[in-house]
Amino acid sequence: MPFGSFYAGKEDTVRAAVRMLQEGNVEAVKLEGGSEIAGRVQALTSIGIPVMAHVGLLPQRHTALSGYRVQGRTAQSGRSILHSALALEEAGAFSVVLEAIPSSLAAYITSRLKVPTIGIGAGPGCSGQVLVWDDVMGTWAGHKAKFVRRFGDVKSEVERGVKAYASAVRNGSFPQHEKEGYGMDDGEIEKLLEMEGDREWTWSPPKMMSN
Repeated sequence: MPFGSFYAGKEDTVRAAVRMLQEGNVEAVKLEGGSEIAGRVQALTSIGIPVMAHVGLLPQRHTALSGYRVQGRTAQSGRSILHSALALEEAGAFSVVLEAIPSSLAAYITSRLKVPTIGIGAGPGCSGQVLVWDDVMGTWAGHKAKFVRRFGDVKSEVERGVKAYASAVRNGSFPQHEKEGYGMDDGEIEKLLEMEGDREWTWSPPKMMSN
């Protein structure tokens, strides 16, 4: 759910979630937070709104967490994440996202939960995996987190396509008159010109410019 939409209390949380279902046509909502939001999760699940929980690194709170840092590296912080996940499961969450936590911790949390875990930067011991689309497809060249693997290079292909398009427009090779344009009977264009009193007007398709 959007930042701030579920912080004020249970009523605001329910109101925001219902609006997302009604106006956004979503089938479930995801809330970032630990045991402190278990009451809000329970308020949603008790009225039939499916909730996915999200623990570990919480992007919506990255400033308070001193940036996008790995969470749960100590026994105490790891235990806190574990108990948050258990509390959220108890509140009715159908799944828990584990983000940027040690692989062994994620595997242990997964073994303790009855609901599936979805890992992002949490190692191979989770029930499933997720990555951000832009990271998977390589649509940008910004900072790449350690856990990201780019499976495509869309950014380079987009740049190639844009440059090729601009070049074709400049040299006149696009659009081609017959192949990529629509025709009009000579008689009809002549009638139009006569109607407009512009019978002297002529036009020849542009020729491709040499490089």
